[in-house]
Amino acid sequence: MEITLDKHAANEALVKIKINEADYQQKVDAKIKDYAKKSNIKGFRPGKAPFAMVKNLYGTSVLVEEINNILSKTLNDYLKEQEFEVLGDPIPQEEEGETIDWKKQKEFAFEYKIGFVEKVNVNLDQKLDAKNYQVELSEKEVNEALDNIKKQYGKMSNPEVSEENDFLYGDLKAEDGSYEETLSLPLNALDGRSLKKFIGVKKEDVISFDPSKAIKGDLAEVLNISKEDAEKLKGDFTFTVQNINRTEEAQLDQELFDKVFGPEQVSTEEEFLEKIKTILTENYQKEVKLFNEEQLKDSLVANHKLDLPEEFLKDWLLRANEGKFSEEEVEKEFPAYTKQLTWSLLSNQIAKENEIKAEHEDVIEKTKEMIREQLASSGMGSQMEENMDMFLQNYLQGNEGKNYMQMLTAVQNEKVLDFVKNKVNIKEEKIAVEKFKELLEN
Repeated sequence: MEITLDKHAANEALVKIKINEADYQQKVDAKIKDYAKKSNIKGFRPGKAPFAMVKNLYGTSVLVEEINNILSKTLNDYLKEQEFEVLGDPIPQEEEGETIDWKKQKEFAFEYKIGFVEKVNVNLDQKLDAKNYQVELSEKEVNEALDNIKKQYGKMSNPEVSEENDFLYGDLKAEDGSYEETLSLPLNALDGRSLKKFIGVKKEDVISFDPSKAIKGDLAEVLNISKEDAEKLKGDFTFTVQNINRTEEAQLDQELFDKVFGPEQVSTEEEFLEKIKTILTENYQKEVKLFNEEQLKDSLVANHKLDLPEEFLKDWLLRANEGKFSEEEVEKEFPAYTKQLTWSLLSNQIAKENEIKAEHEDVIEKTKEMIREQLASSGMGSQMEENMDMFLQNYLQGNEGKNYMQMLTAVQNEKVLDFVKNKVNIKEEKIAVEKFKELLEN
């Protein structure tokens, strides 16, 4: 067997493999003999058919299978020995395989295109355009959360006469008859002038207005209708009231404390507010942690321009996804893909140079943390710890083991980012929630 590497670009090459009869014939004959022992061919007793006949029947398929096995192992072993980092998967040059005469040829030649990067050099001595933000809560955020809780746990009523912040349920009709829909209209979504028309109304009252001018914000979102329908809501319309829905805010009492946090967890208004503030702070810290990490990754990627085989990668992405994406879609998503690929290469190199490893115990703890969050958010927190081993096993063994590998990669990336943060001495900055929201939007 002969294997050679033809580098025709800085980041692309052809791997050429030549296979001789001596490389495969012994294994092919052994498989055909095994077939002969097990074969059941008409006119012969089981396992007694002549070798030549069995070879004529199964020889080509056995040969193709054995050649493919040799190619796969040879190519994988060869690429593992190289110093460069192989990207994607080798792409077989199909023209070669299409001209093979499997019955007559004794020698076979195959070519595979590969993409790679020669060397990933990471420089952590340079300045990174990143900060370690810490969010500071104000009374505004706590009060907003409190208001939402009181509304969420409040009681629904159907008063006779409407007031500000009610919801009116009824029929919205275009005066020319071109549109009609029964829906819920939130009065807090109306502008000041229009709102006056809807306050003090009763069932069966009819109000005339122009929805496109009266309703603030996105019409489709406010009225929970399609964008196509929202575009029709211009001009003269009437709204006929069928019902008035009002949420009466819950009182700050023990009943509310128990509903929100469970029995005997909170007993005073001060404790209730403090608990809300603690949870809000934890939630924002999770968000800001993710933001800080993405910012750090972006800065590292921006400072390390790797020479990636772009055309090869685009071709490989199209083939690997088997028609799921068009060339236009691959082109559109390619910048995001190369950004993630560059980060992955940098992370792996940093881990390699500094002996950073994700241990099995780390994967277990991170998975438990993820499961706790998911169960708590779905209201299944009470089942959590007693069934944790079952949840853990089901998740990590799922998706043919890919879930475990994804968690392993996530743990290593976290360790790499922690290492980088300590190494480059990123500045810390405390910011208000509003400022943080602005950063998220940019």
